[in-house]
Amino acid sequence: MPSLCRDCYLVADTIAARCPTCGGGRLVHHRSLLHLTIAHIDCDAFYASVEKRDRPELRAKPVIVGGGSRGVVTAACYIARIYGVKSAMPMFKALKACPDAIVIKPDFPKYVAASRQVRALMNDLTPLVQPLSIDEAVLDLSGTDALHGAAPAAVLARFANAVESEIGLTVSIGLAANRLMAKIAAGRGKPRGFTVIDGEEAASFLAPESVRLLPGVGAALARKLETLGITRLGQLQALPEREAIRKLGDDGLSLVRRARGEDSRLVDPTRETKSVSAETTFEHDLSAIAELEPPLWRMCEKLARRLKENELAAGGVVLKLKTASFAQRTRNARLSSPTVLPDRLFDLARALLAKEANGTKFRLIGIGANPLVPDAGADQGDLADPDTPKRAAAQAAIDTLRGRFGDTAITRGRSLR
Repeated sequence: MPSLCRDCYLVADTIAARCPTCGGGRLVHHRSLLHLTIAHIDCDAFYASVEKRDRPELRAKPVIVGGGSRGVVTAACYIARIYGVKSAMPMFKALKACPDAIVIKPDFPKYVAASRQVRALMNDLTPLVQPLSIDEAVLDLSGTDALHGAAPAAVLARFANAVESEIGLTVSIGLAANRLMAKIAAGRGKPRGFTVIDGEEAASFLAPESVRLLPGVGAALARKLETLGITRLGQLQALPEREAIRKLGDDGLSLVRRARGEDSRLVDPTRETKSVSAETTFEHDLSAIAELEPPLWRMCEKLARRLKENELAAGGVVLKLKTASFAQRTRNARLSSPTVLPDRLFDLARALLAKEANGTKFRLIGIGANPLVPDAGADQGDLADPDTPKRAAAQAAIDTLRGRFGDTAITRGRSLR
């Protein structure tokens, strides 16, 4: 059975418990090791790992990245996860589970910078890199053996070590016959995992697992499947396709096939970003529009920055509000022309907010861009709108100063409480 040493990259028919060349014990064994080309790469506890990299004194401590006591967990290191802390958990529950945790406010510009470093190393491996989020991507390394002088598995092992030595972060890798199984494989053995699953073993690998393991199966769908007596993927695999459509609707056939580990999606580097947004949870419920406008403005600035980072513009905005009783409201409106300016995003979002600020207490506010359009034609202005190009020039000057001296170099008065 082919084996790979992840430390010195020795590939051999068989390797014992330790590598005969370097003595390392990080070995990967699999019958299809040298033939699989689809890889899912996931940075380990990304935000928390970036913080620990920059603050070595925190490496042995539980770290949570997130908001205040009313916010949620954005990321948790693996030490905090031992105590049951998870992403999206309310912060008060996380601190109850792990009272000694160090809580750090998110620093998204720093995370974006680290993500770009990792992405640059991915792009050295293959042109077929499809980013999925700030901390994960799927790659197709078909036909790269001649370029790198090694099988994809060895190339990926080199990549993982380069990320660790050059950027100070770790990644977990899933190598499989398709995107679905590569993603599932990447979730095994974290952190610093390297899991291989081929097409022949996919169905048997998945059969004993909970239906919740399948991407896209959330709590609601899991409950629906449970009413049908289906809690394991093996039960879903056995469901006849016609019966799956009858019981589960149009998605039933796709669901059964994915439960078997089947996935025909290609790695597409041109895949468009589906959404860009920003939101925040308040320390205390807010109701007056004068209280809600400052955080709305700050979210519009974040949204504008994220649009620029993705080379996109907003054709409209979506306002998101969550009441004190956790009821969610979304309101949307179109812009007269695409924009990446926080001022224009704020003007439209504030008009939507004014209709909702009727005394209701809110715990969260967010702003999103919809539809997303290329940024090439954003904020051009015309005879009826001569001020927008001036606002764009002023914002460019602000961005330049912030780039040199930090985000707090210039602060708008409307961002202050």
